[in-house]
Amino acid sequence: MIAAVLSRGMAADTTDIDDIREQARRWLADDPDPVSRDELTAVLDRLPTSASDLADRFAGPLTFGTAGLRGPLRAGPNGMNLAVVTQAAAGLVGWLAAQGGTGPLVIGYDARHGSRQFAERTAQVATGAGRPALLLPRPLPTPVLAYAVRQLGAVAGVMVTASHNPPQDNGYKVYLGAELGGELGAGAQIVPPADAGIEAAIRAVGPLTEVPLGRPGDVLGDDLVASYVERATAVIAPDGSRDLTVAYTPLHGVGAAVLTAAFARAGFPVPGVVPEQAEPDPEFPTVSFPNPEEPGAVDLLIALANSTGADLAIANDPDADRCAVVVRDGDTGWRMLRGDEVGALLADHLMRRGVTGLYATTIVSSSLLRAMCAARGLAYDETLTGFKWIVRAGGGSAPLVYGYEEALGYCVAPDHVRDKDGITAALTVAELAAGLKAQGRTLTDRLDELAAEFGVHHTDQLSVRVDDLREIAEAMARIRAATPTTLLGDPVDSTQDLLPEADVVILRTGAARVVIRPSGTEPKLKAYLEVVEPVVDGDVQTARSRAASAVTALRAEVSAALGI
Repeated sequence: MIAAVLSRGMAADTTDIDDIREQARRWLADDPDPVSRDELTAVLDRLPTSASDLADRFAGPLTFGTAGLRGPLRAGPNGMNLAVVTQAAAGLVGWLAAQGGTGPLVIGYDARHGSRQFAERTAQVATGAGRPALLLPRPLPTPVLAYAVRQLGAVAGVMVTASHNPPQDNGYKVYLGAELGGELGAGAQIVPPADAGIEAAIRAVGPLTEVPLGRPGDVLGDDLVASYVERATAVIAPDGSRDLTVAYTPLHGVGAAVLTAAFARAGFPVPGVVPEQAEPDPEFPTVSFPNPEEPGAVDLLIALANSTGADLAIANDPDADRCAVVVRDGDTGWRMLRGDEVGALLADHLMRRGVTGLYATTIVSSSLLRAMCAARGLAYDETLTGFKWIVRAGGGSAPLVYGYEEALGYCVAPDHVRDKDGITAALTVAELAAGLKAQGRTLTDRLDELAAEFGVHHTDQLSVRVDDLREIAEAMARIRAATPTTLLGDPVDSTQDLLPEADVVILRTGAARVVIRPSGTEPKLKAYLEVVEPVVDGDVQTARSRAASAVTALRAEVSAALGI
């Protein structure tokens, strides 16, 4: 049975073909999906040629962690498929019941392959266990699901999405309502120990043929989406300038309808949308990788911005919880702002509007927000990477009013969506840009002002994608065993190793910082680099040039130290 296969968790280097074949046959006997059964049967028929493929599919189950599930769409325990989702849903619903959680389970999904099927199966598992299930009316952004958890008083929410992963992936994210998530975690992604509890409940699920399936759940109406849009527009001031021409792309994702509706309701001209990328398409045909940070991903957006004379260009990732901002750079060029730049701009904008409370970011983000809060007498906190931690920053010592992470995630209204939200972030960026335009100024002008006041905080990232995760473990072991004593010629005066809480190493000098960690969602090793360069005599550009050169040199030093 599937549960028995999962519980064994075979090692990835298994070479016993007969054993794997037997594992696969037991899986086939319990797989509820004829399509994936046919897929796995075809792999078995190709043995021994397909031995490595089969071993990888049975290398162990997708582990349910704080990001839920995420993996390639394929048959077998080490993939996203109907069998894995059925078991995950049964485990989740069982865990919710064991915790005494009441209320409905609300379920959203994006437009990726399998998303709707996985959402509907989750609803059937919930109703089969006697719990009401509410399905969002169509493929919608992740922030709408996070909003719905709070708005509908749900015990939990499930979002079927792989965010900005490749087309062949899908995923399964879980949010908790106030009853089980508490005040800080109401409508937020799960954190330990909930993830371990749900994982254990998933492993305890018996044969899938014995999981009761009920009604497909109740499909919510468009009034929920209208409510989200109405609340989203309340994030910005009603009397500000709205004279702004925006070019926009949802990158073949689900953000376009909601974002354009929000802009229209807020009184902005409706953004022009890249026509080739306007409709959801799970193949993401015009981009090599559906992440706005990837090279070439916003080329069509920039072309539209040029042809329409746009003041600003904005991109969401496919599930619209992230927001990329592209600004004019010279007469004809464009430049994507780094997440840290947008994070500082939004924070500064809220501070200028008089928004008081806790401002938070993560250990891998720029230290500029810390400096801004210190200078302006505002509460500040930083957390481990991920919005599940950001929205819990401060432990309730002060109300969170803003949080961001450098990977293009921004939460400008925690009481609206307690997660990153690419729609409200885009609205707030537009509000700021329109106000500056009315003064004959731009977002880059405001960045120069911040640099003049706090110094240039230049950030960059060294990111290495690997085929074998052992390469990442070896690099982390290397940096721990031979930690650099100098960076850029300055002594390393602080070294932090966050094990066992997190696999993170932090190095600091008087003017530089390096944070090294494996990615939590992709097979990547990441090193986050920052150099702080003071501005002398108001010469911001010279300071920027010095900082950029220093970061280039720092990248080379860190790469050598990691052996990559």
